[in-house]
Amino acid sequence: MLAKLSKRPAIRRCAVTGAVSLTLLAAGLPAVASDGPEPDLSRFYDQKIAWSKCRGEDMPKDLQCGKVTVPLDYADPKAGTLDLALARYRATGKKRGSVLLNFGGPGGAGVPELAAGGDDFMGLTNGYDVVTFDPRGVGRSSPVSCGDGTDEVSSAADEDADISHPQAVLDRVRKAAAQCAKHSGPVLPHIGTVNASRDLDVMRQTLGDKKLNYLGFSYGTRLGAVYAAQFPKKVGRMVLDGVDTLTEPMAEQGVAGAEGQQRALEDFIDWCAKDIACPFGQDPRDARDQVVGLVDSLDEDPVPSDFGEAFSGQDLVGAIGQALYSKELWPSLERALAQLVEDGDTRGIMGFTAGGAAVRGNETPGAGLVDENDVPLDNLPAALMAINCADDPDRPGAGRITEDLGRLRAEYEQASPVFGRYRLTELLMCYGRPKGTDFIRDKVRDLHTAKMLLVGTRGDPATPYRWTVETAKRLGSSAVVLDNRGEGHTGYASSKCVHRKVDDFLLYGGLPPSGSSCGPDEDDD
Repeated sequence: MLAKLSKRPAIRRCAVTGAVSLTLLAAGLPAVASDGPEPDLSRFYDQKIAWSKCRGEDMPKDLQCGKVTVPLDYADPKAGTLDLALARYRATGKKRGSVLLNFGGPGGAGVPELAAGGDDFMGLTNGYDVVTFDPRGVGRSSPVSCGDGTDEVSSAADEDADISHPQAVLDRVRKAAAQCAKHSGPVLPHIGTVNASRDLDVMRQTLGDKKLNYLGFSYGTRLGAVYAAQFPKKVGRMVLDGVDTLTEPMAEQGVAGAEGQQRALEDFIDWCAKDIACPFGQDPRDARDQVVGLVDSLDEDPVPSDFGEAFSGQDLVGAIGQALYSKELWPSLERALAQLVEDGDTRGIMGFTAGGAAVRGNETPGAGLVDENDVPLDNLPAALMAINCADDPDRPGAGRITEDLGRLRAEYEQASPVFGRYRLTELLMCYGRPKGTDFIRDKVRDLHTAKMLLVGTRGDPATPYRWTVETAKRLGSSAVVLDNRGEGHTGYASSKCVHRKVDDFLLYGGLPPSGSSCGPDEDDD
């Protein structure tokens, strides 16, 4: 998720563009330490980063870009390599090292987010180079894609789908998976948080830091927690904001996410209905019905978009979900919805989706960075599902699908008449896929590391506050909790109090007492 906190759409925990794409047809388990001797990784740890001015539209003049090379497969580093895109703002004060940022997703590209929202992190340049990256499979770093497979599983979750014949559902899932494998190339079996964490450690060393200083948002908190479990002695000052769950099955996560997004949508509608320009009128109850009707209408009869693809109701749901993460985006969302409702113009609402241009696969190991214009339009949702499936060990079979699909569809639709189907589609993406790693559930617990600051926001629509409490308990005495009694996804950009306490910890090591809180900004001096 994004931490930023500009008025640009944030890449949060939920996917955006289109019906979420499927992944991992033949993905194996992420590489973890084996009982045998560790492969020689010295050539990766000893490399030097060549920094230069970032190229591309709207890139800040003082933002530098570079790359780091990592093994495709940590268990077999001779099998090929990947280049990961990096960007940094140089330290302006006395430098104490680097702080690495992950903006979440999973599937969010860090480089464009830091370029768009770097102002929020300028305070950290008083002591650090502020660095971010596009994780493996994301953005310019060997991006995954599902090509034409994006619609297959969405149709399996449709209310008209015949759930009494689960084989038809599975056939659609497998067809979509084949498209993902075709368009994603060799990175797909090696995607996931366990491998991304190992990439973090290579970055730490190549940046010249003995320990990792880290600020992760939403999914980025999962990545940080996995790093702490894999490399406990390398943890420096680590902040996890908008804390993700480490234990809940994807089915439960999806229901919680749908409920949170529905609450956020209703808050937006209540706000919109007070404005004469609201495209749904001034009656909030009627406006909620109109939103549901608009989604259903576009699913039945999609409209053309400037990208040449049809824009469906599920595309709309993804875009709305993206905009709801921050109240700063609500005026833009209102205008975009008015354009869509009144003129059939999708340009405004599609501004809340993420992606690049054409769909291209990665043909060979050793893939370098792709051009920013060649990042697939569906990279964010495709990467989101690739990573979530790789991180999740639950794989119900056909019999379980037969038993559960009708119940799950009812639960998801009850949680949210708008976001329920979208979230159920995400869940279906992993059905029938090889088991993901059990490392996160089994090993990320009772850590003996330097203190880590966990920030939970009470009104967070994507990562419920209870996940912060549960994760802190699971991590053990190393976890220090900051209770942000505010609204929105993550706290760093929306709360001056959280921002100040996080910066104090990262820059000076000053930790608030565990259980201390930040009030809403209007109550904060």
